[in-house]
Amino acid sequence: MVTSKARGRWAALLLAALTPVVAELTLGNPPLRQAWLILLWVPIYGAGTVLVRELVRRAGRGWAAILLLGAAYGIVEEGLALQALTSPTIYGVAGWAPRVLGLNSAYTELNIPYHAVFSVALPILLLDLIFPGLRRQPYLGRTGLVVAGVVFVLGAMLLRLTVTTSIDPGYQAPPEVLIGCLVAVALLAVVALRLTPRRPGTPSPVTAPAPVFAGGFGAVVAFGYLALLFPFGGAEHPAFTRGGWVAVPMVAAAVLAVAAGWLLSRWTTADAWSDRHSLALASGALVAHTAFGVIANGETLADRLSLAALGVVMAGLLALLGRRTRG
Repeated sequence: MVTSKARGRWAALLLAALTPVVAELTLGNPPLRQAWLILLWVPIYGAGTVLVRELVRRAGRGWAAILLLGAAYGIVEEGLALQALTSPTIYGVAGWAPRVLGLNSAYTELNIPYHAVFSVALPILLLDLIFPGLRRQPYLGRTGLVVAGVVFVLGAMLLRLTVTTSIDPGYQAPPEVLIGCLVAVALLAVVALRLTPRRPGTPSPVTAPAPVFAGGFGAVVAFGYLALLFPFGGAEHPAFTRGGWVAVPMVAAAVLAVAAGWLLSRWTTADAWSDRHSLALASGALVAHTAFGVIANGETLADRLSLAALGVVMAGLLALLGRRTRG
């Protein structure tokens, strides 16, 4: 008979393996023909998301804390490891929109929320649905928590020494930027673990939408946010804009994110909100996320077809999960 501790360790390993697949591979970054590159991301992505979940569960906090720590994770990866938030050369993102206080503004607006949702919150939600009996408790003991933290730091260093040196050689963020990133991470961690509401909250009198509506909502918000900020189809700036007009999709994306967050904060606390709603919401976001990757990230027809095939497999696995998810 498998003990609760053993199930927790298996759940943590599955979360660590699933996270880079959700965050990178199902977006077509890298393409399936270079899927082995995921191994470079497993330490930082996997250990980072496990660390976030362990800290939040130990503090007895909820999804607000997970999203805030997910944003902190994004700052560590993009600001400290890759240093893409400020690099004037990496990925060409400095040309997407005007740089603000040295930050690549559109790239920052895109990627910090992206990591909070797709690199952290959605993988944790999927594991909660796969292992519903463990959702309220940490997966690991104190030793496991320390190991996750050490692997996360080493993973960030690995990313810095491998990926960054090959795609952005020679760039080093100014010391004040690195200090600012560390301060931001610390502040987000304090707010997440000390100031956010404890779960479960008071049920909301709001009526929850049907699961199919939640799925469509997740799809529209995910696809819309990505399409507003990530240049695709040959565009050099977000949403095919030029000059000062780039502010329009950036503001629209911010409004979309705030509105979606407000609605979800009400719906998910409704009495009628169930695991089926949560799975539908996640499924819609994940399928739309991969559909956008087919459009925006496929360099060749083979890349687009292989990513579409991966999306079909993903949708099938989500449907299987749906069959064992309670209403």
